[in-house]
Amino acid sequence: MPPHVSNGGPISPSVEFSNGVSLRSSPKNGGTARRMKFHGKKLLPVLVLILSCLSILRLLKIAMLASHSSSSDSVLSSSFQSNAPSTVDTEAGDATLLTSKEYMVLSKIVTHKAPCNLLVFGLQSQYVDLSSINAGGITVFLEDDPRKIRRIKAGFNGTRVYNVKYQTPAKKAYGLLKHARGNPACSPATNLMNQRSCKLALRNLPEEVYKLKWDIVVVDGPTGDSPEAPGRMSTIYTAGILARGGGTGKKPPTTTTDVVVHDVHRTIEKWFSWEFLCEQNLVSAKGKLWDFRISVNQSNSTSFCSSEI
Repeated sequence: MPPHVSNGGPISPSVEFSNGVSLRSSPKNGGTARRMKFHGKKLLPVLVLILSCLSILRLLKIAMLASHSSSSDSVLSSSFQSNAPSTVDTEAGDATLLTSKEYMVLSKIVTHKAPCNLLVFGLQSQYVDLSSINAGGITVFLEDDPRKIRRIKAGFNGTRVYNVKYQTPAKKAYGLLKHARGNPACSPATNLMNQRSCKLALRNLPEEVYKLKWDIVVVDGPTGDSPEAPGRMSTIYTAGILARGGGTGKKPPTTTTDVVVHDVHRTIEKWFSWEFLCEQNLVSAKGKLWDFRISVNQSNSTSFCSSEI
């Protein structure tokens, strides 16, 4: 319905200006509108302040929750470490244990040749199971850490554990490599037991290590994890010599020896493996584990690796 218009006088249009007050509004209504507008302007900063405070409180709550979560994780981690088996806490080599896939590769190699003569440089908790896999064969561990040796029970499944000493720090690796390349006494045909002039040859090992023909040699020791720590230069070189030698075991010598080297992501392990075990002999690789298969007839060669790869 259109608005009612009075006939008693001139028409004053009802117009709303931007301040929201009608020219025809009564003084009472106009006062109310102005008070509402005034209070609206006052409330706006208050609302902004309240919302800001709520946001700050929310951020503080999130920060407190995150801090509590981090603290809880630390407590759980400490609790796990304090309740973990002592073999994990005290074994220096546990940082370089084989992964499940690497161990699977190694166990398959042993399973394929068992019962056999198995020589292991290094003694990790994982390797004890290899003795069970090699039941009926001979398993020899060479370890320089007496703490590890005390935790392993020797004698079961034809297992022997020997404490050996490694004197050469890893920082001398480059000089030893140059020495071996220029010294005929370090050739593959060398006799380790009578060796005196090749600095890489290990001459302080148990006698049976030199006399047996090894079907598998695993190199995972010494630690070699710092320049001052004993390096694996001599163990890789000696493994290469033993793999090429005939030996005098109770069983006829096999035609090949698998030399398995762990931690080949490190420079020394990689350099010396290429030098004395040779790329053409590499038959498999998984993670940080390389398997070299070396023929006994390579022992008559004057050089470790063929120029033709």
